Amino acid sequence: MTTRPLPAVTSLAADLPGWLPGQRWFAAKGRDVASVRVERAALLVDGDPALLHVLLDADDERYQLLLGLTDEVPDHLRSSVVGRLADGSYAYDATHDAELMGGLLELFAEHSAAGGLDWLPEPGVEVQTGLRARPVGVEQSNTSIVFGEHYILKLYRRPAPGPNRDVELHRALVRAGSAQVAEPVAVVRAEGTVLGFAQRYLGDAAEGWATATASVRDLLAEADLHAGEVGGDFAGEAHRLGAAVAAVHADLAAALDVDTVGPAEMAAGADEMHARLDAALARVPALAEREGVLRAAFDAVRGLPGTQVQQVHGDLHLGQVLRTTTGWVLIDFEGEPDAPVAERNRTRSPLRDVAGMLRSFDYAALHLLAGEEPDNQRLTRAAEWADRNRAAFCDGYATAGADPRADPVLLRAFELDKAVYEVGYEHRNRPDWVPIPLAAIDRVARVG
Repeated sequence: MTTRPLPAVTSLAADLPGWLPGQRWFAAKGRDVASVRVERAALLVDGDPALLHVLLDADDERYQLLLGLTDEVPDHLRSSVVGRLADGSYAYDATHDAELMGGLLELFAEHSAAGGLDWLPEPGVEVQTGLRARPVGVEQSNTSIVFGEHYILKLYRRPAPGPNRDVELHRALVRAGSAQVAEPVAVVRAEGTVLGFAQRYLGDAAEGWATATASVRDLLAEADLHAGEVGGDFAGEAHRLGAAVAAVHADLAAALDVDTVGPAEMAAGADEMHARLDAALARVPALAEREGVLRAAFDAVRGLPGTQVQQVHGDLHLGQVLRTTTGWVLIDFEGEPDAPVAERNRTRSPLRDVAGMLRSFDYAALHLLAGEEPDNQRLTRAAEWADRNRAAFCDGYATAGADPRADPVLLRAFELDKAVYEVGYEHRNRPDWVPIPLAAIDRVARVG
Protein backbone atom coordinates (compact mmCIF):
# COMPACT_ATOMS: atom_id res chain seq x y z
CA MET A 1 0.00 0.00 0.00
CA THR A 2 1.26 3.47 -0.87
CA THR A 3 1.61 5.77 2.10
CA ARG A 4 0.36 9.19 1.14
CA PRO A 5 0.99 12.27 3.31
CA LEU A 6 -1.87 14.65 3.98
CA PRO A 7 -2.05 16.60 0.72
CA ALA A 8 -2.24 20.34 0.35
CA VAL A 9 -5.81 20.45 -0.99
CA THR A 10 -5.63 24.21 -1.23
CA SER A 11 -4.11 23.51 -4.65
CA LEU A 12 -7.63 22.49 -5.75
CA ALA A 13 -8.85 26.05 -5.25
CA ALA A 14 -8.48 26.73 -8.95
CA ASP A 15 -10.58 23.69 -9.91
CA LEU A 16 -13.38 23.75 -7.33
CA PRO A 17 -15.12 26.97 -8.54
CA GLY A 18 -15.72 25.31 -11.89
CA TRP A 19 -16.68 21.91 -10.50
CA LEU A 20 -19.03 22.84 -7.65
CA PRO A 21 -21.83 24.52 -9.67
CA GLY A 22 -22.28 21.31 -11.66
CA GLN A 23 -23.22 19.31 -8.56
CA ARG A 24 -26.91 18.78 -7.79
CA TRP A 25 -26.36 19.47 -4.10
CA PHE A 26 -24.61 22.79 -4.66
CA ALA A 27 -26.83 25.62 -3.45
CA ALA A 28 -25.64 28.43 -5.71
CA LYS A 29 -26.25 26.84 -9.11
CA GLY A 30 -26.54 29.34 -11.91
CA ARG A 31 -23.95 31.81 -10.68
CA ASP A 32 -20.17 31.95 -10.59
CA VAL A 33 -18.31 30.94 -7.44
CA ALA A 34 -16.19 33.84 -6.28
CA SER A 35 -14.16 32.17 -3.52
CA VAL A 36 -13.39 28.72 -2.15
CA ARG A 37 -11.54 28.19 1.11
CA VAL A 38 -10.63 24.80 2.60
CA GLU A 39 -11.54 24.79 6.29
CA ARG A 40 -10.41 21.28 7.14
CA ALA A 41 -8.91 18.27 5.37
CA ALA A 42 -8.04 14.87 6.85
CA LEU A 43 -7.11 11.45 5.53
CA LEU A 44 -9.65 8.75 6.35
CA VAL A 45 -8.00 5.92 4.43
CA ASP A 46 -4.36 5.88 3.30
CA GLY A 47 -3.03 4.28 0.13
CA ASP A 48 -3.72 4.62 -3.57
CA PRO A 49 -6.48 5.42 -3.84
CA ALA A 50 -6.65 7.31 -0.56
CA LEU A 51 -9.81 8.77 0.92
CA LEU A 52 -9.84 12.39 2.05
CA HIS A 53 -12.50 14.21 4.05
CA VAL A 54 -12.83 17.92 3.29
CA LEU A 55 -14.90 20.77 4.71
CA LEU A 56 -14.77 23.91 2.64
CA ASP A 57 -16.33 27.33 2.41
CA ALA A 58 -17.67 28.43 -0.97
CA ASP A 59 -19.04 31.97 -1.00
CA ASP A 60 -19.88 31.73 2.73
CA GLU A 61 -21.64 28.36 2.41
CA ARG A 62 -20.11 25.30 4.07
CA TYR A 63 -19.84 22.06 2.10
CA GLN A 64 -18.58 18.54 2.73
CA LEU A 65 -16.58 16.52 0.21
CA LEU A 66 -15.20 13.00 0.19
CA LEU A 67 -12.34 12.93 -2.29
CA GLY A 68 -10.46 9.97 -3.69
CA LEU A 69 -6.76 10.60 -4.34
CA THR A 70 -4.88 8.58 -6.92
CA ASP A 71 -1.99 8.79 -9.36
CA GLU A 72 -4.08 7.24 -12.13
CA VAL A 73 -7.85 7.53 -12.42
CA PRO A 74 -9.74 4.41 -13.61
CA ASP A 75 -11.87 4.94 -16.71
CA HIS A 76 -15.17 4.54 -14.84
CA LEU A 77 -14.26 7.41 -12.48
CA ARG A 78 -12.94 9.92 -15.01
CA SER A 79 -16.23 11.82 -15.06
CA SER A 80 -15.91 12.29 -11.29
CA VAL A 81 -12.53 14.04 -11.37
CA VAL A 82 -12.46 17.37 -9.52
CA GLY A 83 -8.89 18.42 -10.33
CA ARG A 84 -5.23 17.83 -9.59
CA LEU A 85 -3.23 18.47 -6.46
CA ALA A 86 0.15 20.15 -6.29
CA ASP A 87 1.88 16.76 -6.08
CA GLY A 88 0.36 15.71 -9.42
CA SER A 89 -2.21 13.28 -8.03
CA TYR A 90 -5.84 13.44 -9.08
CA ALA A 91 -8.75 14.21 -6.78
CA TYR A 92 -12.18 12.81 -7.64
CA ASP A 93 -15.61 12.55 -6.01
CA ALA A 94 -15.14 9.40 -3.95
CA THR A 95 -18.87 8.79 -3.50
CA HIS A 96 -18.74 7.14 -6.94
CA ASP A 97 -15.96 4.74 -5.86
CA ALA A 98 -17.59 1.57 -4.54
CA GLU A 99 -14.39 0.23 -3.00
CA LEU A 100 -13.54 3.38 -1.05
CA MET A 101 -17.10 3.87 0.15
CA GLY A 102 -17.34 0.27 1.31
CA GLY A 103 -14.53 0.99 3.77
CA LEU A 104 -16.71 3.48 5.64
CA LEU A 105 -18.56 0.58 7.27
CA GLU A 106 -15.33 -0.53 8.90
CA LEU A 107 -14.94 2.91 10.45
CA PHE A 108 -18.43 2.64 11.96
CA ALA A 109 -17.88 -0.93 13.14
CA GLU A 110 -14.63 0.05 14.86
CA HIS A 111 -16.09 3.20 16.50
CA SER A 112 -13.20 4.85 14.71
CA ALA A 113 -11.79 8.34 15.18
CA ALA A 114 -10.30 8.37 11.66
CA GLY A 115 -9.74 11.83 10.28
CA GLY A 116 -10.53 13.33 13.67
CA LEU A 117 -14.18 12.39 13.13
CA ASP A 118 -16.41 10.32 15.43
CA TRP A 119 -17.85 7.23 13.71
CA LEU A 120 -20.61 6.18 16.09
CA PRO A 121 -23.09 3.31 15.75
CA GLU A 122 -26.41 3.78 17.52
CA PRO A 123 -26.65 2.07 20.93
CA GLY A 124 -27.00 -1.70 20.52
CA VAL A 125 -26.24 -1.69 16.78
CA GLU A 126 -23.38 -3.81 15.41
CA VAL A 127 -22.48 -2.61 11.91
CA GLN A 128 -21.82 -5.35 9.38
CA THR A 129 -18.79 -4.80 7.13
CA GLY A 130 -17.73 -6.15 3.74
CA LEU A 131 -20.84 -4.91 1.91
CA ARG A 132 -20.58 -3.47 -1.58
CA ALA A 133 -21.37 0.23 -1.80
CA ARG A 134 -23.24 2.08 -4.52
CA PRO A 135 -24.44 5.70 -4.73
CA VAL A 136 -28.15 6.38 -4.99
CA GLY A 137 -28.71 7.59 -8.52
CA VAL A 138 -31.41 10.21 -7.91
CA GLU A 139 -30.87 13.93 -7.75
CA GLN A 140 -31.04 15.34 -4.25
CA SER A 141 -29.56 17.99 -1.96
CA ASN A 142 -27.34 15.40 -0.24
CA THR A 143 -25.53 12.25 -1.38
CA SER A 144 -26.67 8.80 -0.25
CA ILE A 145 -24.69 5.56 -0.40
CA VAL A 146 -26.32 2.13 -0.18
CA PHE A 147 -24.38 -0.78 1.32
CA GLY A 148 -25.57 -4.15 0.07
CA GLU A 149 -29.18 -4.58 1.13
CA HIS A 150 -28.46 -3.50 4.70
CA TYR A 151 -27.76 0.22 5.13
CA ILE A 152 -28.09 3.61 3.49
CA LEU A 153 -25.75 6.43 4.52
CA LYS A 154 -26.75 10.01 3.86
CA LEU A 155 -23.81 12.43 3.60
CA TYR A 156 -24.94 15.95 4.39
CA ARG A 157 -23.37 18.11 1.72
CA ARG A 158 -24.12 21.31 3.64
CA PRO A 159 -23.59 20.25 7.27
CA ALA A 160 -24.68 22.70 9.97
CA PRO A 161 -23.38 22.85 13.55
CA GLY A 162 -25.60 21.71 16.39
CA PRO A 163 -28.31 19.06 16.67
CA ASN A 164 -29.33 17.52 13.36
CA ARG A 165 -33.09 17.61 12.83
CA ASP A 166 -33.13 14.55 10.59
CA VAL A 167 -31.32 12.42 13.17
CA GLU A 168 -33.17 13.74 16.20
CA LEU A 169 -36.66 13.28 14.73
CA HIS A 170 -35.86 9.77 13.56
CA ARG A 171 -34.63 8.88 17.03
CA ALA A 172 -37.73 10.40 18.63
CA LEU A 173 -40.02 8.46 16.30
CA VAL A 174 -38.22 5.17 16.96
CA ARG A 175 -38.52 5.78 20.71
CA ALA A 176 -42.23 6.38 20.18
CA GLY A 177 -42.54 3.02 18.42
CA SER A 178 -43.26 4.45 14.97
CA ALA A 179 -43.54 1.92 12.16
CA GLN A 180 -43.32 4.71 9.57
CA VAL A 181 -39.55 5.38 9.67
CA ALA A 182 -36.38 3.37 9.01
CA GLU A 183 -34.25 2.46 12.03
CA PRO A 184 -31.18 4.68 12.68
CA VAL A 185 -27.87 2.77 12.46
CA ALA A 186 -24.99 5.22 12.94
CA VAL A 187 -23.79 8.81 12.69
CA VAL A 188 -20.47 10.41 11.82
CA ARG A 189 -19.79 13.80 13.31
CA ALA A 190 -17.06 16.33 14.01
CA GLU A 191 -17.05 18.92 16.78
CA GLY A 192 -20.81 18.87 17.26
CA THR A 193 -21.68 18.78 13.57
CA VAL A 194 -23.39 15.70 12.11
CA LEU A 195 -21.76 14.89 8.78
CA GLY A 196 -23.56 11.65 7.91
CA PHE A 197 -26.48 9.51 9.06
CA ALA A 198 -26.88 5.78 8.36
CA GLN A 199 -30.21 3.94 8.52
CA ARG A 200 -31.58 0.51 7.68
CA TYR A 201 -31.98 0.21 3.93
CA LEU A 202 -35.48 -0.66 2.79
CA GLY A 203 -34.59 -2.66 -0.27
CA ASP A 204 -38.17 -3.78 -0.92
CA ALA A 205 -39.48 -0.22 -1.07
CA ALA A 206 -40.87 1.72 -4.04
CA GLU A 207 -40.66 5.50 -4.11
CA GLY A 208 -43.99 7.27 -3.75
CA TRP A 209 -43.38 9.58 -6.70
CA ALA A 210 -42.58 6.72 -9.07
CA THR A 211 -45.60 4.72 -7.94
CA ALA A 212 -47.98 7.66 -8.23
CA THR A 213 -46.78 8.81 -11.63
CA ALA A 214 -47.06 5.26 -12.99
CA SER A 215 -50.71 5.44 -12.02
CA VAL A 216 -51.10 8.73 -13.91
CA ARG A 217 -49.52 7.20 -17.01
CA ASP A 218 -51.97 4.30 -16.83
CA LEU A 219 -54.86 6.74 -16.72
CA LEU A 220 -53.63 8.93 -19.59
CA ALA A 221 -53.07 5.85 -21.73
CA GLU A 222 -56.75 4.94 -21.47
CA ALA A 223 -59.13 6.82 -23.72
CA ASP A 224 -62.43 6.34 -21.92
CA LEU A 225 -61.86 5.24 -18.32
CA HIS A 226 -62.09 7.35 -15.19
CA ALA A 227 -59.35 7.40 -12.56
CA GLY A 228 -61.19 4.91 -10.35
CA GLU A 229 -61.61 2.45 -13.21
CA VAL A 230 -57.97 2.10 -14.24
CA GLY A 231 -56.03 -0.92 -13.04
CA GLY A 232 -53.28 1.28 -11.61
CA ASP A 233 -55.63 3.37 -9.48
CA PHE A 234 -53.60 4.97 -6.68
CA ALA A 235 -56.43 6.09 -4.38
CA GLY A 236 -56.10 3.13 -2.02
CA GLU A 237 -52.41 3.89 -1.55
CA ALA A 238 -53.15 7.59 -1.10
CA HIS A 239 -55.60 6.67 1.67
CA ARG A 240 -53.01 4.50 3.41
CA LEU A 241 -50.39 7.23 2.98
CA GLY A 242 -52.68 9.76 4.65
CA ALA A 243 -53.09 7.44 7.63
CA ALA A 244 -49.30 6.94 7.83
CA VAL A 245 -48.63 10.69 7.83
CA ALA A 246 -51.23 11.22 10.56
CA ALA A 247 -49.58 8.44 12.62
CA VAL A 248 -46.18 10.15 12.29
CA HIS A 249 -47.69 13.44 13.40
CA ALA A 250 -49.28 11.72 16.39
CA ASP A 251 -45.99 10.04 17.33
CA LEU A 252 -44.08 13.31 17.05
CA ALA A 253 -46.68 15.03 19.20
CA ALA A 254 -46.34 12.31 21.84
CA ALA A 255 -42.53 12.32 21.78
CA LEU A 256 -41.84 16.05 21.55
CA ASP A 257 -43.39 19.36 22.49
CA VAL A 258 -46.82 20.47 21.31
CA ASP A 259 -47.88 24.07 21.73
CA THR A 260 -50.82 26.32 20.94
CA VAL A 261 -50.25 29.66 19.23
CA GLY A 262 -52.71 32.52 19.37
CA PRO A 263 -53.90 35.42 17.18
CA ALA A 264 -50.58 37.28 17.26
CA GLU A 265 -48.71 34.29 15.89
CA MET A 266 -51.38 33.71 13.24
CA ALA A 267 -51.01 37.32 12.10
CA ALA A 268 -47.22 36.93 11.98
CA GLY A 269 -47.65 33.81 9.87
CA ALA A 270 -49.87 35.73 7.45
CA ASP A 271 -47.20 38.42 7.22
CA GLU A 272 -44.62 35.79 6.27
CA MET A 273 -46.88 34.49 3.49
CA HIS A 274 -47.35 38.01 2.16
CA ALA A 275 -43.58 38.57 2.21
CA ARG A 276 -42.99 35.40 0.19
CA LEU A 277 -45.63 36.53 -2.28
CA ASP A 278 -43.94 39.95 -2.57
CA ALA A 279 -40.66 38.27 -3.49
CA ALA A 280 -42.33 35.98 -6.03
CA LEU A 281 -44.28 38.83 -7.67
CA ALA A 282 -41.03 40.66 -8.30
CA ARG A 283 -39.73 37.71 -10.33
CA VAL A 284 -42.82 36.18 -11.97
CA PRO A 285 -45.21 38.65 -13.66
CA ALA A 286 -47.80 35.90 -14.26
CA LEU A 287 -48.60 35.94 -10.54
CA ALA A 288 -49.83 39.55 -10.68
CA GLU A 289 -53.30 38.66 -12.00
CA ARG A 290 -53.69 36.20 -9.10
CA GLU A 291 -52.44 38.55 -6.40
CA GLY A 292 -55.87 39.48 -5.10
CA VAL A 293 -56.92 35.89 -4.48
CA LEU A 294 -53.64 35.10 -2.76
CA ARG A 295 -53.71 38.20 -0.55
CA ALA A 296 -57.27 37.44 0.52
CA ALA A 297 -56.39 33.85 1.45
CA PHE A 298 -53.40 34.95 3.51
CA ASP A 299 -55.35 37.75 5.20
CA ALA A 300 -58.04 35.25 6.22
CA VAL A 301 -55.44 33.61 8.49
CA ARG A 302 -55.34 36.80 10.57
CA GLY A 303 -58.90 36.15 11.69
CA LEU A 304 -58.14 32.71 13.12
CA PRO A 305 -57.97 32.42 16.93
CA GLY A 306 -54.96 30.09 16.87
CA THR A 307 -53.81 26.56 16.15
CA GLN A 308 -51.64 23.76 17.50
CA VAL A 309 -48.01 23.54 16.41
CA GLN A 310 -45.43 20.77 16.77
CA GLN A 311 -42.49 19.20 14.98
CA VAL A 312 -43.55 17.94 11.55
CA HIS A 313 -41.76 16.54 8.52
CA GLY A 314 -41.25 19.99 7.04
CA ASP A 315 -40.76 19.12 3.35
CA LEU A 316 -43.33 16.43 2.66
CA HIS A 317 -44.05 15.27 -0.88
CA LEU A 318 -44.29 12.02 -2.80
CA GLY A 319 -40.52 11.85 -3.21
CA GLN A 320 -40.13 11.71 0.58
CA VAL A 321 -42.18 8.56 1.13
CA LEU A 322 -41.50 4.88 0.39
CA ARG A 323 -44.00 2.07 -0.01
CA THR A 324 -42.69 -1.11 1.60
CA THR A 325 -44.36 -4.51 1.82
CA THR A 326 -45.76 -3.52 5.22
CA GLY A 327 -46.81 0.07 4.61
CA TRP A 328 -45.65 3.62 3.96
CA VAL A 329 -42.42 5.02 5.43
CA LEU A 330 -41.41 8.68 5.62
CA ILE A 331 -37.79 9.69 4.95
CA ASP A 332 -35.61 12.81 5.07
CA PHE A 333 -36.77 14.84 8.06
CA GLU A 334 -34.32 17.69 7.41
CA GLY A 335 -37.03 20.16 6.46
CA GLU A 336 -36.92 22.52 3.49
CA PRO A 337 -33.29 22.28 2.29
CA ASP A 338 -33.01 25.93 1.24
CA ALA A 339 -34.33 27.27 4.56
CA PRO A 340 -31.99 28.37 7.37
CA VAL A 341 -31.51 25.83 10.17
CA ALA A 342 -33.44 27.93 12.69
CA GLU A 343 -36.37 28.11 10.28
CA ARG A 344 -36.37 24.34 9.73
CA ASN A 345 -36.36 23.69 13.47
CA ARG A 346 -39.49 25.73 14.16
CA THR A 347 -42.66 24.01 15.29
CA ARG A 348 -45.45 24.19 12.73
CA SER A 349 -49.02 23.18 12.11
CA PRO A 350 -49.27 19.59 10.81
CA LEU A 351 -51.39 21.09 8.04
CA ARG A 352 -48.14 22.31 6.49
CA ASP A 353 -47.22 18.69 5.72
CA VAL A 354 -50.73 17.97 4.47
CA ALA A 355 -50.57 20.96 2.12
CA GLY A 356 -47.20 19.80 0.80
CA MET A 357 -48.57 16.37 -0.04
CA LEU A 358 -51.69 17.81 -1.67
CA ARG A 359 -49.46 19.92 -3.87
CA SER A 360 -47.40 16.82 -4.72
CA PHE A 361 -50.50 15.01 -6.01
CA ASP A 362 -51.03 17.91 -8.40
CA TYR A 363 -47.45 17.65 -9.59
CA ALA A 364 -47.71 13.91 -10.11
CA ALA A 365 -50.86 14.40 -12.18
CA LEU A 366 -49.74 17.31 -14.34
CA HIS A 367 -45.98 17.03 -14.82
CA LEU A 368 -46.37 14.61 -17.74
CA LEU A 369 -48.29 17.32 -19.61
CA ALA A 370 -45.77 20.10 -18.95
CA GLY A 371 -44.56 21.67 -22.18
CA GLU A 372 -47.30 20.02 -24.27
CA GLU A 373 -49.83 21.87 -26.35
CA PRO A 374 -52.95 22.25 -24.16
CA ASP A 375 -55.23 19.22 -24.46
CA ASN A 376 -58.41 19.71 -22.47
CA GLN A 377 -59.24 16.01 -22.33
CA ARG A 378 -55.83 15.05 -20.93
CA LEU A 379 -55.84 18.00 -18.55
CA THR A 380 -59.30 17.06 -17.29
CA ARG A 381 -58.26 13.46 -16.70
CA ALA A 382 -55.09 14.50 -14.88
CA ALA A 383 -57.10 16.88 -12.69
CA GLU A 384 -59.56 14.09 -11.93
CA TRP A 385 -56.66 11.87 -10.79
CA ALA A 386 -55.31 14.65 -8.56
CA ASP A 387 -58.70 15.38 -7.00
CA ARG A 388 -59.39 11.70 -6.35
CA ASN A 389 -56.06 11.12 -4.63
CA ARG A 390 -56.08 14.38 -2.68
CA ALA A 391 -59.47 13.39 -1.25
CA ALA A 392 -58.29 9.84 -0.52
CA PHE A 393 -55.22 11.17 1.30
CA CYS A 394 -57.34 13.43 3.49
CA ASP A 395 -59.79 10.59 4.16
CA GLY A 396 -56.90 8.39 5.24
CA TYR A 397 -55.42 11.11 7.42
CA ALA A 398 -58.79 11.49 9.16
CA THR A 399 -58.73 7.82 10.20
CA ALA A 400 -55.72 8.46 12.46
CA GLY A 401 -55.98 12.20 13.13
CA ALA A 402 -58.27 15.20 12.71
CA ASP A 403 -59.67 15.65 9.22
CA PRO A 404 -57.46 18.36 7.67
CA ARG A 405 -60.44 19.68 5.70
CA ALA A 406 -62.03 20.71 9.00
CA ASP A 407 -59.68 23.73 9.02
CA PRO A 408 -60.23 24.99 5.45
CA VAL A 409 -58.96 28.55 5.90
CA LEU A 410 -55.55 27.48 7.18
CA LEU A 411 -55.18 24.53 4.81
CA ARG A 412 -56.09 26.73 1.84
CA ALA A 413 -53.56 29.39 2.85
CA PHE A 414 -50.80 26.82 3.34
CA GLU A 415 -51.47 25.22 -0.03
CA LEU A 416 -51.45 28.56 -1.82
CA ASP A 417 -48.30 29.62 0.03
CA LYS A 418 -46.63 26.41 -1.17
CA ALA A 419 -47.83 27.06 -4.71
CA VAL A 420 -46.30 30.56 -4.62
CA TYR A 421 -42.98 29.03 -3.61
CA GLU A 422 -43.30 26.53 -6.47
CA VAL A 423 -43.96 29.27 -9.00
CA GLY A 424 -40.69 30.95 -8.04
CA TYR A 425 -38.77 27.68 -8.07
CA GLU A 426 -40.08 26.60 -11.46
CA HIS A 427 -39.49 30.05 -12.93
CA ARG A 428 -35.80 29.71 -12.00
CA ASN A 429 -35.28 26.06 -12.85
CA ARG A 430 -38.00 24.58 -15.10
CA PRO A 431 -40.01 27.30 -16.87
CA ASP A 432 -42.17 24.71 -18.66
CA TRP A 433 -43.49 23.62 -15.26
CA VAL A 434 -44.67 27.07 -14.10
CA PRO A 435 -48.25 26.34 -15.30
CA ILE A 436 -48.55 23.51 -12.74
CA PRO A 437 -48.54 25.71 -9.60
CA LEU A 438 -50.39 28.49 -11.45
CA ALA A 439 -53.19 26.03 -12.25
CA ALA A 440 -53.30 25.06 -8.59
CA ILE A 441 -53.75 28.68 -7.57
CA ASP A 442 -56.57 29.06 -10.10
CA ARG A 443 -58.27 25.85 -8.91
CA VAL A 444 -58.09 26.78 -5.24
CA ALA A 445 -59.43 30.20 -6.11
CA ARG A 446 -62.44 28.63 -7.84
CA VAL A 447 -63.11 26.24 -4.97
CA GLY A 448 -62.72 28.98 -2.41
